[in-house]
Amino acid sequence: MPLLYVTDLAYPARGRRYCDEDIFLTSRLRADFDLALCHPADAETLLPLGFDAVIVRNSGPVLHYQEAYDSFRAAALAAGTPVYNPLTGRADMAGKQYLLDLTAAGYPVIPTIDDPARLAELPQVPTYAVKPKQGADSIGLTFTATPDGPAGAVLIQPRIDFTYEVSFYFVDDTFQYALHAPDPARRWELEPYTPTEADLAFARAFIAWNTLDHGIQRVDACRAPSGELLLVELEDLNPYLSLDLLPTEVQNTFITSLTRSLHSFLG
Repeated sequence: MPLLYVTDLAYPARGRRYCDEDIFLTSRLRADFDLALCHPADAETLLPLGFDAVIVRNSGPVLHYQEAYDSFRAAALAAGTPVYNPLTGRADMAGKQYLLDLTAAGYPVIPTIDDPARLAELPQVPTYAVKPKQGADSIGLTFTATPDGPAGAVLIQPRIDFTYEVSFYFVDDTFQYALHAPDPARRWELEPYTPTEADLAFARAFIAWNTLDHGIQRVDACRAPSGELLLVELEDLNPYLSLDLLPTEVQNTFITSLTRSLHSFLG
């Protein structure tokens, strides 16, 4: 089964090494699949070469190659080429509108608006986080007491003095492992985390909301001062997995789950 594996091996991710993770992943997936690696800007050009599917991994923020990505999506859909994760994701894959939708629906998410005129709908705090609605990877993030910007162009959230961030990793709808950053100022200095049943119920609610039958998803959350978890991000396009921080047995379990998922996805 030949797969086109999309990655940006040279992307300078802060605190992460995309290349190492994808070298490891492809070295293991080659036991079951024939793989060809390519940069995201080249994916559309290579689609006609007869791959059974495209697997999108550490391809970097789409905003750096938005036109190429949009064209690739359109071409893959037109050709009926399976893409993993499937292109039906409702979270980061489709932009940041989901944070507004989840806020309106009453999910446990950091309250989010996209219009400074609606600031009264948020908890009153000394400082607010403001970032571009089409942003990613904290690009353009600022903190201010007086948020502004065009309605619909920015996301505004209360700045929360959270205790720590924690990420839950899933293949399809099956929980794999969790990692947390004990120091809020060091997002990518992660340690293993043992979730409670309440933690897992929190994460699974967002996996269920996204309705992806197959794929890798990462649920990022913060522990609020009140003790509850609040969603920060639901990454369903190309979540970095921090596999190098896991014990060998957890890595092996993840690879087994991913391989099984890909076989099921390909039918």
